[in-house]
Amino acid sequence: MQQELHLLWLNFLLLGHRLAVLVSFFVSLCSHINFLDKKTNVTMVNLNKDNLSKTDRRSFLKKSGIVLVGSSLAYHTEVLAGLSSKKEKLKVGLIGCGGRGTGAAVQAMQADPDVILTAMGDVFEDRLEESYAALLKIGGDKVKVDKKNKFIGFDAYLKVIESGVDVVLLTTPPAFRPEHLTAAVNAGKHIFCEKPVAVDAPGVRKVMAAAKIAKEKGLALVSGFCFRYDLPNRATFARILDGDVGEIKTVSTFRNGGELWYMPRKPEWTEMTYQMRNWYYYNWLSGDFIVEQAVHSLDMMSWAMGDMMPVRATGTGGRQVRTDKKYGNIYDHFAVEFEYENGAKGFHFTRQQAATSHRNSVDVLGTEGNAVLNIGSRYEITGKNNWKYEGKKNNMYQTQHDELFASIRNGKPINDGEWMANSTMLAIWARMVGYSGQTITWEQALNSEKSLGPKIEDYRWDLVFEMTPIAVPGVTKVI
Repeated sequence: MQQELHLLWLNFLLLGHRLAVLVSFFVSLCSHINFLDKKTNVTMVNLNKDNLSKTDRRSFLKKSGIVLVGSSLAYHTEVLAGLSSKKEKLKVGLIGCGGRGTGAAVQAMQADPDVILTAMGDVFEDRLEESYAALLKIGGDKVKVDKKNKFIGFDAYLKVIESGVDVVLLTTPPAFRPEHLTAAVNAGKHIFCEKPVAVDAPGVRKVMAAAKIAKEKGLALVSGFCFRYDLPNRATFARILDGDVGEIKTVSTFRNGGELWYMPRKPEWTEMTYQMRNWYYYNWLSGDFIVEQAVHSLDMMSWAMGDMMPVRATGTGGRQVRTDKKYGNIYDHFAVEFEYENGAKGFHFTRQQAATSHRNSVDVLGTEGNAVLNIGSRYEITGKNNWKYEGKKNNMYQTQHDELFASIRNGKPINDGEWMANSTMLAIWARMVGYSGQTITWEQALNSEKSLGPKIEDYRWDLVFEMTPIAVPGVTKVI
């Protein structure tokens, strides 16, 4: 088969440019056959009875965005973003070189044998060089970042995008995500976009617009909402969506944990440098911890509800432990109730306080059973349809990239854009009701014109930006 195809290749070359697309198809077909035989280069997902029995496969695929390779050929004849062959090198650019960005770059290089890292960008040179050194040790000759492709500054993201990369990894603090995503989409790049995707409603709306354009352009856009790429989660939520607990009445989520990192101020730092180094504690950079971290729980609540948005929310929040000035203007606890049009309720509880118990869980109560997800340890449904997950576990972070690059190669790009924006907005909305103490509708929250930070073109190290005061429920205005 391969020998015949190679002969066809030589013959077609003589026919000229108009047959080039057909040639690419035959070469890709040959590569695909080898690819299926060797079972490499893509995440294979087994939809057997242990994982997804009694599940509506079409609904599952729609909710999870999973890439499947079955008995039929998955390769699409349409060439994506200038890629003419599955074996062509995919050049990756990293924007944001902290720990999460470094990890994402490793996972990208491991996702496909023909991926190379060719550009890096960050506002801090030391972070970039630390990341580069770590990546060089792990990635070896897959790291091909020349000195001219190491970009420093607030405009580094543009330089990475313009450096000739095919895929960009967006892993900066969340405040920059809407502008970085928009620039990458406009430039026709495939994207891995860390969560959350914005820190305020105007940013979310910008992301929604960019995601729509990405879909129109045929660009892959994979979200950093990693729990949707976790196999035990996928199997459990697939059953929930297939009705194994009946009609959902309540979804309760908890994300409780301890304190995080802090970088003491250095004499040579400007105020902007200090806040950028400690971005987590400033809501204009992180969105507050409910947006930056606990958003995972709200994303899983939304997943259980079929990504249907609630209609109104009310709640509370505050800072009982984070009273030191070093914690900027963020809270240390929230409790929020969401109400859906059909009468279902969603409850979210989260705190970050030292020496307190930890919990990361989702509980779904339905008319015919209950689902319990203790993330990392227990995935079980009790009631009419008793079931416990006993299937394989995976590295969800790696799976994100495996499926991102597989979707690029097979011409069927994943686009997580709409639901990743909605899940981010759920967390922003929760922060709004916690800060204000008011009941707020989805429409009011999404259409808010309040921006937390400066415009991206105004960023510079001597910028004096007055952050908003620590919110006081009943006093602070959020709409």
